[in-house]
Amino acid sequence: MTGIIPKRIRTAASVLLGRTQLKTNRGPIPPISEEEAAEARSFFPLKKFFVFGSARSGTTLLSRLINVHPQVLCNWQAHFFSRPPLLKSLVDTPEVEEWLRRDSNRWNRGKDLSPVVLRAAADYILEREARRAGKLIVGDKSPNSYSRGQAVRNMHDVYPDGTILHIIRDGRHAVLSRRFQFFMDNESQLTREDKAFRSGFIADPESYLSGKRSLFGEEKMHFVARQWAETVNETDREGRRLYGDRYLSLRYEDLLANSWQEMQRLWEFLGAGGLDRNLQQAMEAEMQSNTSTDWQREKNHEVMQAMQKYPKATWQAMFTARDREIFKEEAGQVLVDWHYEKDLNW
Repeated sequence: MTGIIPKRIRTAASVLLGRTQLKTNRGPIPPISEEEAAEARSFFPLKKFFVFGSARSGTTLLSRLINVHPQVLCNWQAHFFSRPPLLKSLVDTPEVEEWLRRDSNRWNRGKDLSPVVLRAAADYILEREARRAGKLIVGDKSPNSYSRGQAVRNMHDVYPDGTILHIIRDGRHAVLSRRFQFFMDNESQLTREDKAFRSGFIADPESYLSGKRSLFGEEKMHFVARQWAETVNETDREGRRLYGDRYLSLRYEDLLANSWQEMQRLWEFLGAGGLDRNLQQAMEAEMQSNTSTDWQREKNHEVMQAMQKYPKATWQAMFTARDREIFKEEAGQVLVDWHYEKDLNW
């Protein structure tokens, strides 16, 4: 007994002096339990939803239209679950794990408090803005191209009681739109190869916009086509598996062609009422506005000016024969599955 007490004293002294070696990785962050989720709803009762989709697939337009409804707020882009460092980084260290689950912490009920902390942080961020706007249903839109289906699994660990909206756009249009966006928004992050493509496009846009020269190159086209296909497939698969009837998918092209019908379906899915003529008129007015074109023109006028000379340029015009082959190889079946093509003969 006499040997135990000095050992404890030495251990305590080492901890106080910062000499104890902590483990380098924390254990797995547990998902929130049903009981914990129910408790969270008692404090933060507003309905929560999250909009996922590949980059440049219409997530921003969809969010703007959602916001027309007086009961619903959709802000962006928190990237709680879809882009590092992710919401879980708040508790993703051994030191925080030790603090939140230690036996002497009488607040944790003998469990790791990490999922409760994550849920409380996200709930507060979402509801703070929703309450300021007087909304009853709140969500975040964050494209999940980088994390694909993992974003859905990350969400389920914190919001198993949440709702997912997944918007899909023809991947050939999506990757082209993202390419131009990257040229305009991320010039400092361009690789040497990307800078060469950008400079070539500005100098001779006609050769790219008419399909004579590829805007991607083979390696890049393989990557973007595969990323789009995997994001669509994995998000849909995990959304259906984990959320069932609390998962809804829609196509960007249908949103443009049948805006009122699609938004009625979506608002009803979210539990928002009052779908009357006034709301339809407000939605139609929002459809007519374009909040990004002027800003893009000012931000990088060289790329925009080159594009404006060919306003009707599409993937059909811009893809080279090799671009088509690669996209078909990587994502052709996904295009068929989502009814963008009847078969692979395009």
